[in-house]
Amino acid sequence: MKYDPIKDRLGALAEKHPALQRLLYGLLDLLFLRAWYVRRATRRLLSAYPPGRTIRVLDAGTGFGQYAYFVARSFPNAEVRAVDVKGDYLARAEQFARQTPQSAQLTFAQDDLTDLESDGPFDFILSVDVMEHIPDDEAVFQNFARVLRPGGRVLINTPSDKGGSGVTEADDESFIEEHARAGYNRAELEAKLRRAGLEPETCEYTYGPYGSAAWKLLIKRPMLMLNGGWAAKLLAPLYYAAALPVGLLLNALDVRRDNAEGTGLLTVARKPE
Repeated sequence: MKYDPIKDRLGALAEKHPALQRLLYGLLDLLFLRAWYVRRATRRLLSAYPPGRTIRVLDAGTGFGQYAYFVARSFPNAEVRAVDVKGDYLARAEQFARQTPQSAQLTFAQDDLTDLESDGPFDFILSVDVMEHIPDDEAVFQNFARVLRPGGRVLINTPSDKGGSGVTEADDESFIEEHARAGYNRAELEAKLRRAGLEPETCEYTYGPYGSAAWKLLIKRPMLMLNGGWAAKLLAPLYYAAALPVGLLLNALDVRRDNAEGTGLLTVARKPE
């Protein structure tokens, strides 16, 4: 069972109309617990800047572009550069952005994070579920430190080494493809950031017991159904009608909890003055 082909089909469908793209963004923000954590932390960090001060943001590995759009919509004083190695993803995100009031705040470029060409200085770098795909992660962290403004921050969301992503499961049950590592050990990630010249400020576990249950309920089981036969696909809407309230409650409980462990890590690091 594979996740990436379904993700690609959803992206291709959403590009047909801006309303579909907004719907896709809304569903991603609602169903994926990582979006709850990332949006909350991003609001907290960027709200500290004065309203009239331009905030330069790098969305490093923008994917569908939902976080770049979220930052631009939430902070009119933000200038967001969204980069990715996948040209088709970038083209879709840029096509949508050009049709929004935030178009002047958003620029897009194909860029490899291990050989980053985008010019700084940036006040804030956002990297959501990207680092687990890159073997040479320390080169990326060094590039982040290079283009960050002194005092600037980077937010990294990634799987932890506590399991749950499905990467290490048997081939017929593997959920996520293209991973260079199953997840990060908390101490390992902090050490790599320090070696790059970035000082970790917070490193919290996400997807604790409640969040992990929500992930299986809202994401993994429906994806199994969508990879099944037509009967399973037809049952998927009925499944969601029953599972959605429970899954959203579990997500809400997880973000209100201080998780001792979890299958995700959300880390904020600062470049020293």
